[in-house]
Amino acid sequence: MIAYIRGTMLEKLESSVVIDTGGVGYEVFVPANSHAFLQAKGDEVVLYTAQIFKEDDVSLYGFEDRAALRLFRLLITVSGVGAKAAMSIISSLSTDEAVRAIAFSDAAMLTRAQGIGKKSAERIVLELKDKVTDALSGLSAGIGSLPGGGALSAGGAQKGTVGSGTADIVTEAIGVLMGLGITRSEAAQAVMNVTEEYGTVEDCVRLALKGL
Repeated sequence: MIAYIRGTMLEKLESSVVIDTGGVGYEVFVPANSHAFLQAKGDEVVLYTAQIFKEDDVSLYGFEDRAALRLFRLLITVSGVGAKAAMSIISSLSTDEAVRAIAFSDAAMLTRAQGIGKKSAERIVLELKDKVTDALSGLSAGIGSLPGGGALSAGGAQKGTVGSGTADIVTEAIGVLMGLGITRSEAAQAVMNVTEEYGTVEDCVRLALKGL
């Protein structure tokens, strides 16, 4: 299994890029909004990859961070949703938007992706909602509560970084990341690496995902 590819940009195609690694060119399919398309020939590129095997084909799909890769792997477990449909969703929505759409049963948001109809969107929500709902409970400002009982409110949230933020927010953020399939050690490190100010668990998670 190829976990990631580090090499130089050789060629950009319609929906994929070719990366030269040690004299071997790997074609990697990437989301339409991938920064890989902005790289110049000869630039170094690093992509986290998923290798998909079919009877007559083996394809590589590449992502700039592990969060997008995990979302891709989650989406393709849904009945009737293949790699192409999953890539369409990731190309149209940010990882955070897609996860929240699933968690809050917002099938309409998912239909913004090309090729994703109402029935497909509803199936995604149905099959994945339970896998992300617990992790995202209480993420939205003004909705839910923290383990210690403190409400997440737009006006009353305490701002801070990991060094000065509340232990409840840090703990909850780590739990949310683990709910997305990230290991405890990776989640904890990602939260500890956050240096920008945040006022809610949602902000902390969003900043942590950027660093993964």
